[in-house]
Amino acid sequence: MLLYPAGFSFASLKSDLSKAMSQDGASQFQEVIRQELELSVKKELEKILTTASSHEFEHTKKDLDGFRKLFHRFLQEKGPSIQPYEKIKARGLPDNISSVLNKLVVVKLNGGLGTSMGCKGPKSLIGVRNENTFLDLTVQQIEHLNKTYNTDVPLVLMNSFNTDEDTKKILQKYNHCRVKIYTFNQSRYPRINKESLLPVAKDVSYSGENTEAWYPPGHGDIYASFYNSGLLDTFIGEDNLGATVDLYILNHLMNPPNGKRCEFVMEVTNKTRADVKGGTLTQYEGKLRLVEIAQVPKAHVDEFKSVSKFKIFNTNNLWISLGAVKRLQEQNAIDMEIIVNPKTLDGGLNVIQLETAVGAAIKSFENSLGINVPRSRFLPVKTTSDLLLVMSNLYSLNAGSLTMSEKREFPTVPLVKLGSSFTKVQDYLRRFESIPDMLELDHLTVSGDVTFGKNVSLKGTVIIIANHGDRIDIPPGAVLENKIVSGNLRILDH
Repeated sequence: MLLYPAGFSFASLKSDLSKAMSQDGASQFQEVIRQELELSVKKELEKILTTASSHEFEHTKKDLDGFRKLFHRFLQEKGPSIQPYEKIKARGLPDNISSVLNKLVVVKLNGGLGTSMGCKGPKSLIGVRNENTFLDLTVQQIEHLNKTYNTDVPLVLMNSFNTDEDTKKILQKYNHCRVKIYTFNQSRYPRINKESLLPVAKDVSYSGENTEAWYPPGHGDIYASFYNSGLLDTFIGEDNLGATVDLYILNHLMNPPNGKRCEFVMEVTNKTRADVKGGTLTQYEGKLRLVEIAQVPKAHVDEFKSVSKFKIFNTNNLWISLGAVKRLQEQNAIDMEIIVNPKTLDGGLNVIQLETAVGAAIKSFENSLGINVPRSRFLPVKTTSDLLLVMSNLYSLNAGSLTMSEKREFPTVPLVKLGSSFTKVQDYLRRFESIPDMLELDHLTVSGDVTFGKNVSLKGTVIIIANHGDRIDIPPGAVLENKIVSGNLRILDH
């Protein structure tokens, strides 16, 4: 039997310690706190021991000594190394920010098709604002940087065999922009028959019947493909690879306050109900590690999704030293967990594809760091629900960058769930005569055959459900605030 001091709260004590350790104090200050906590617990345990009878004394003393050792280990545990963005921003920018920018290469993953939203081509070519595509916005962002700071930051696109041809056709439109654009292709791997574990492909072609036999193996392939393309050696002098540029983070990497350069930085942000599946950072054996939901046993998935237990998640905005990538790639030392992704082909054949995630390599790099960035740095568009958010007046567009509107009174993004009638972009656009005013929206759920007229305003929590066979037309100019709309509401032209 293990005894605890009267009034002793294991959870609250660790919470107090975590709060103390999260401050900016030096490691010496943290050690003083640990020692004080150990001393307090030691005194409480000694009090308990005095209450033991003579025949209880020896085994009680062994129990409490065992507890003290366990408690000591508990106090030594450290959480993942994560810096608040505000602390990094507070350092300001150096006068030579242009020379710092010239050490940067922006790489965008461009291998994904918009099939989940009913599109045939690359997802980067989906329209977002004023007929601008995601790729247009990326080019505008980097061109603005180059013009503002008189720099030459290049854009590199990692295409897949699915997106390469269409992307190269589009790139001609940027010939006169002040951005040098490079492309390379990620690998092409054969899908495996789930039963026989043999490749489905019979030859190297990927047309006709063989189209479904191949797949791009996830964004973790960027390290090998970038190295094999020769572009890594081309850009090695630029030093850092990044996704969406932030000058303060870049300066922190190039001019670290402790003089020790980080080889890998992962931007994380606070988790909301919409992000419960996002990967999170942990610390294990002195290294940061990324844990994805696919790695979590089913019995612990709900725990992993907890917003209170795992408060941050990976945005996949990464900053990586090119020199470190080259070193690790040549040493074959980039270690990423394998993700087994089951698929069913059109003909009904069950296959698996082996993938890796780019962030999983964080444990292979030295002095890795997580930076907790504002939510505004994270704008995922995987569904039409996400697309509605970025197309709405929640965001302002400036020089290719989408930022939360100043008219939004709180910084959180509304939770939006559009039903299956909105899944395809073509259907989604047809159902909105114009994008509603969403500045005061908290939560929107839409299900069934629903359309929106012009100049609709949505506020608070709005739920619109058209049952099977019914249709709901939200009239032009309608203001829905904390409303549930159901049944059948049809507006006919006359």
